[in-house]
Amino acid sequence: MSEAKLHDKNFLKQLTLPQGSMTVFDKAYSHYHPFSLWGEEGLSFVCRLKDNAKYEVQEDVFGQVLPDKEAGVLKEEHIHLKYATKKGGKADNTLCLRKVTYRDEQGRIYRFITNNWEISNEEVALIYRLRWTIELVFKKLKQNSQLHFFYSESENGIKTQVWVTLIAHLLLTVLKRKAKSEKSFSTVAALVRIHFISHLDLYWVIVNGRRTYGKRTKSHTKAPIAVQMTLSF
Repeated sequence: MSEAKLHDKNFLKQLTLPQGSMTVFDKAYSHYHPFSLWGEEGLSFVCRLKDNAKYEVQEDVFGQVLPDKEAGVLKEEHIHLKYATKKGGKADNTLCLRKVTYRDEQGRIYRFITNNWEISNEEVALIYRLRWTIELVFKKLKQNSQLHFFYSESENGIKTQVWVTLIAHLLLTVLKRKAKSEKSFSTVAALVRIHFISHLDLYWVIVNGRRTYGKRTKSHTKAPIAVQMTLSF
């Protein structure tokens, strides 16, 4: 967790990771010098390749043509990237990487780079796809809780609110799966929020809570038709 004014590249310098770690980044965090240092420290990474990246292809490792609308790895290449250790300096350092080109189910093309030579090219794409689940979790948190704004301006207060929200999200997920409910997560969160201080079993509320609407009945009078709406639990 860092200040909004901190540049993404500078964020990488603050990471202290144990040997053998696998880190996954979007291309906004692509910074070749830290990547090179991580390789010397036994750390692996998977990152998207920048659109304007300049590199030299050393070897075509793998390539295939897939049918339309079929997801999979299209190509794997061994590449060399040139980078400078200082801003404005000469790019006289070389970073040896794997470049994996992947197409998803919607036909979108992604290019990944990694310094890990042991995992398969399919695993490179899978690791990055799993990263996206983190984005979806925080999207769900902001939609179903009060995490779209913070009650405190201090770092400790913000961290506390984030951790409390994550714990609540985990408990709701466990409750929803235990109930084997087909209700959406937002519906479950709303039911719990409404009945949290009532004397009702939350498990029973999730299983039996539903909204029913009475059918319209024909009226022979000119008065407006009465529509009966009931909320039963």
